[in-house]
Amino acid sequence: MRIAFDLDGVLADLESVLTEAAERMFGAAAAVPAPDATSADATSRAMEEAAPADEAPDDEPVPPLVHQLSAAEQHRLWQAVLDTENFWESLDETEPGIIARIAAMALERRWEVIFVTQRPSSAGDSCQLQSQRWLVRHGFPMPSLFVIRGSRGKVAAALDLDAVVDDRPDNCLDVVLESKARAFLVWRGDVSAPSPSNARRLNIEVVQSVGDCLDVLTKEEAGKPSGLLGRLKRLIGS
Repeated sequence: MRIAFDLDGVLADLESVLTEAAERMFGAAAAVPAPDATSADATSRAMEEAAPADEAPDDEPVPPLVHQLSAAEQHRLWQAVLDTENFWESLDETEPGIIARIAAMALERRWEVIFVTQRPSSAGDSCQLQSQRWLVRHGFPMPSLFVIRGSRGKVAAALDLDAVVDDRPDNCLDVVLESKARAFLVWRGDVSAPSPSNARRLNIEVVQSVGDCLDVLTKEEAGKPSGLLGRLKRLIGS
């Protein structure tokens, strides 16, 4: 199986760092969680303004925790973040031990795993190098990582992926519409909220954690024929 994992919000806990930075800069009342991930648009725009024009991300999945800040405050917040030396190496995992678990399962099950992100550059080394070192430090040796621009669906189609794990409904919809890959939406909030409910109607699979996603995939693999017979069946689509 060929599977891609997004970083921020899926594997990397950018949310906590942004919250702490906003509280230091603007006070505890400034960083109040938004009700759902669709509130990220204003923060995404501020992140684009803080990044160089040729490196601004498209639809970057930014945690919606600073939506109450003014545009100028959001710009200051992201500028401070991106001015931090090797900022992308400073994040914690969203689920402790999840990257090492992915690595172990990939080795055991012969999965081909890649990591994708739309992070802009921060001070220090390149975003790709920082992200790769972060993955290695958390237990995934020799990671394949792409800093991408544009649609997740086009990436999934170009790389012939079987599954993409993301935390943005719009990215998952791109995967469903533009590729043959399965889209898994990691939604750690109320799964009965409008976004997850709409996602299911659009053939997007909703899970509450990356660990849950791995459980789904391994359970399904366990029920499939293995060896030559399994490969032949998959080739003929049965």
